[in-house]
Amino acid sequence: MMTKKLLTTLTLVMAGCTLLSYADQPSGNLRYSIAVEKFENRAGWRGRWDLGDAWGTIMTDILQQTGQFIVLGEQDMRAAAMREQDLGTSGRVAQGRRTPQVGQMTPAQLLVRGAITHVNQSAAGQDGGLSIRGIRVGGGRETAEVRATIYLVDTRTGQVQASTQVTGEAGRRRGRLGYSGRELGGLRGDIGAFRQDSLGEAVEDAISQGVDFLVDQLGGIPWEGTVVQVAGNRAFINRGSREGVVQGQQFDVGSGIEIVDPDTGEVLDVIVDRIGTIRATEVRERLSICEIPDGLTVEAGMAIYPQ
Repeated sequence: MMTKKLLTTLTLVMAGCTLLSYADQPSGNLRYSIAVEKFENRAGWRGRWDLGDAWGTIMTDILQQTGQFIVLGEQDMRAAAMREQDLGTSGRVAQGRRTPQVGQMTPAQLLVRGAITHVNQSAAGQDGGLSIRGIRVGGGRETAEVRATIYLVDTRTGQVQASTQVTGEAGRRRGRLGYSGRELGGLRGDIGAFRQDSLGEAVEDAISQGVDFLVDQLGGIPWEGTVVQVAGNRAFINRGSREGVVQGQQFDVGSGIEIVDPDTGEVLDVIVDRIGTIRATEVRERLSICEIPDGLTVEAGMAIYPQ
């Protein structure tokens, strides 16, 4: 069993890996909100460890480590948050600034879905070791392979933005990051047990590859925001440090015209009439205040795009 001291050391090492692994990402890289759906287990593998739940837990953790996304809780976490909001409006709890309010949850702009299509874990080396919730750790060395298909979905349109297939193998991690949390499906509170299990290693390898793929897609996904209010020569935009905006960053601003298909209601394209540039002078968590240059007329509702 891993000691608390060793667990803390491993967590710090993993945090250091995060900084080094994504050090090449540009400052002010603009972020999208993202959520992971439970992956379907189509591999026919059965055990006390729920493979789909474990996959979502690990992927959510590794996405958070990258610092490239606004990572939302998994479906059960968000459902629990909504129950707290409902309780907050029921009149049965004390009211205050920190009481959960309906209508404040961050929506996901991107959704990760997929299916685990193949699992192969050898039966060799079952003698000895320790069994934790049905998974044997230690003793003879097993081998394992996991394959999965991953989809990145635009929640506004429901369209698949990108997809990939990943194959993870025990004893090898080709991704830049690995799991650093303290809970994993049927394995609770013991990173060491997870990392020593062959199937767990294969899952971690596959997910790390998948997360690297998702990060690589960011440059091809359009990013935009909106001017929500104008006061004098200041424009308030609905993007802040949470989305990666930095002080001094410049944005093109203009009016967007949505071209809608009358047959399907689908937005075919957005034509933007850019009128000028505004610059962020003050950045807060969820909004930024931008300076409007003399002679430029900016109105609430206009769209902004990073230069």
